[in-house]
Amino acid sequence: MSAKKSTPVPKKYPEDIQRLVDAVHYNPYGVLGPQSMEGPEGKGGVIRAFFPHAKSVNVVDGDRTVAMEMVHPHGIYEAKMDALPESYAFDVEDREHGKTTCLDPYAHRVSIPDTDLYLFGEGTHYRTYDNMGAHVVEVNGVSGVRFAVWAPNAERVSIIGDFNRWDGRTHPMQSLGASGIWALFIPGMGLGDLYKFEIKGQNGFLSHKSDPYAFSAELRPRTASRVWDIHAYEWQDAEWMDQRRKHPDFLNRPVSVYECHLGSWKRVADEEGRFMTYRELAADLLPYVKEMGFTHIELMPVTEHPFDGSWGYQTLGYYAVTSRFGTPDDFKYFVDCCHREGIGVVLDWVPAHFPKDPHGLGFFDGSHLYEHADPRKGEHMDWGTLIFNYDRNEVRTFLLSSAMFWADVYHLDGIRVDAVASMLYLDYSREGGEWLPNEFGGRENLGAVSFLKQFNEVIHREFPGFLTFAEESTAWPMVSRPTYLGGLGFGLKWNMGWMNDTLEYIEKEPIHRKYHHGEITFSLIYAFNENFILPFSHDEVVHGKKSMLDKMPGDFWQKFANLRLLYSYMWTHPGKKLLFMGCEFGQWKEWDSADQLEWHLTQYEPHLKIRNLVRDLNHLHQNMSALHELDFSGEGFEWIDLHDSEQSILCYLRKGKDPKDVVVVGLNFTPQVRENYRMGVPRPGFYREILNSDSEIYGGSNRGNAGGVHSDPTPWMGRPHSICLTLPPLGAVLLKPE
Repeated sequence: MSAKKSTPVPKKYPEDIQRLVDAVHYNPYGVLGPQSMEGPEGKGGVIRAFFPHAKSVNVVDGDRTVAMEMVHPHGIYEAKMDALPESYAFDVEDREHGKTTCLDPYAHRVSIPDTDLYLFGEGTHYRTYDNMGAHVVEVNGVSGVRFAVWAPNAERVSIIGDFNRWDGRTHPMQSLGASGIWALFIPGMGLGDLYKFEIKGQNGFLSHKSDPYAFSAELRPRTASRVWDIHAYEWQDAEWMDQRRKHPDFLNRPVSVYECHLGSWKRVADEEGRFMTYRELAADLLPYVKEMGFTHIELMPVTEHPFDGSWGYQTLGYYAVTSRFGTPDDFKYFVDCCHREGIGVVLDWVPAHFPKDPHGLGFFDGSHLYEHADPRKGEHMDWGTLIFNYDRNEVRTFLLSSAMFWADVYHLDGIRVDAVASMLYLDYSREGGEWLPNEFGGRENLGAVSFLKQFNEVIHREFPGFLTFAEESTAWPMVSRPTYLGGLGFGLKWNMGWMNDTLEYIEKEPIHRKYHHGEITFSLIYAFNENFILPFSHDEVVHGKKSMLDKMPGDFWQKFANLRLLYSYMWTHPGKKLLFMGCEFGQWKEWDSADQLEWHLTQYEPHLKIRNLVRDLNHLHQNMSALHELDFSGEGFEWIDLHDSEQSILCYLRKGKDPKDVVVVGLNFTPQVRENYRMGVPRPGFYREILNSDSEIYGGSNRGNAGGVHSDPTPWMGRPHSICLTLPPLGAVLLKPE
């Protein structure tokens, strides 16, 4: 956008006034508002204002009205006063809109504490949202909105909106010196008002930018920021928050996550398929998740984003919940309801990159402010996005405060950091010559590594019990180990290796699985190197990869049996669990973000029954400590037999902290029933069958063990006692010794 050309005016006007008219003034408080001219006989002065569209302007001081003189043809008005009033208003007669009354923004100075400015520049101010953005406040008893934005290379920054006809000349902000922050208080503005920043930079740069710290935005495709009071909502989740603080250790507790895209979980059918609102989702989604036994909902990004097709992963509003589904208070209501139902909420958060939309963060003040200038460090070529400059302290402050914001203001219980691998490696998805090594000649992005460690340290310190997940697909060491041991500090890491190997194995025809037995057993070699969560996420059911059900080999019955077996294996494997919406009832088609899930399928028994299996696995996972208590320790898992590749059978134990707390698992990855299959067991007694994926209640053939089996003293598999089982076709059995 090119700069506006000012109309030439006579040289007789003072430089300050001329700079104001030319819209290049960085110190409007030095020109506008009450300007003291104290003399020997009193405290007189001048009130100066800028109204380029006015015919006449008066100062109203109580019962007194003083006409202002136009001292510049472009709309600078002055009124000389014997004594400057403590409060006053302007009566303005506009050329187009008649008469209006307004208060003077420049009668109220705005400042940010020096300590906050210092910490902001140091990269250690973790609640900058208290200062930055737009806040509904009172200044000297006057209600209005206080604005602040970081634009260190700008020549001038103004606030524009409906209130001033989006005219950047009229409300220039005050520069707060070396901090690079600009601020202004505008009386009379309030909740719901739209605004942007007009930024004038060097070399003719002029752009209208949304507020990086905005708490709300207007509905896309419009791009203005919206004033919102983030402290007005009255929370009802004190008990949940108190328990989370008192019991912060999640490692030994069940964690089963339902990953959800709010725009396509379900649509409102009688209103042309519109999105459900946050409040409607609270009434519909939450009871479903609770009934299904999931402990957490992970929301694909609900941070504001311009393009629906990005699923939220091309974020621009790092402090704004998307207006697609309602207001910030509506989203708080959703989270509040989750907590009152005992369900945690995890947010997908994207500090790895951001889109190039002109109203966004890119080239924000006419310089590469948030991103690197060199595209070899500053652009993701695959995604057409820009990469944050983690080496710049103010950018760290912006991102770290964003994470804190969601935990603090919205009471969220966790953050899943997207695309961590792309942050860690300078050569991520780049060929030779397309990237720049670090100062030691390596490929590691040292700024990003330092940022991720700082993120985890700060958020775990400030919010005990807060979950952090890393979507990290490489062999980077100690992602989920504490930073004091050299790790990145995440609570959990997505186990992408397990996911890939497991799907490669299960997608093979059963007759071929015996030749690939190592794929299904390999994960236990490294299962305890990290705190893993096992993900079947949205990425596995899009872009031609097929739905989870359609991946399964075989005929109709075998597809469902294989999926039941897969989920049984997943829920008994060490690690926390994550399942994408629609996978729980066996959706046939790939996920389509532009349409709701295939809910009509749940009226048919095969789909309804596989959903029942997931529900029962979740409840069993919660109630059986052996299935979750030692997820990250080798003490929680023990092979009974992993070598029966010929029959494609796995047998193992899941164990709790109590030595008597054991679950025996048998998995048959072929469609052949295995009668009288002998399995070694840890002690004598009766082994009750607590779940059989082949039960008729789950749509199976009902081959099983009539409720359980007694052991006998036949040594087997290196154990002094054993049991003889019927292992159902493409089925899993779970047994608990009594």
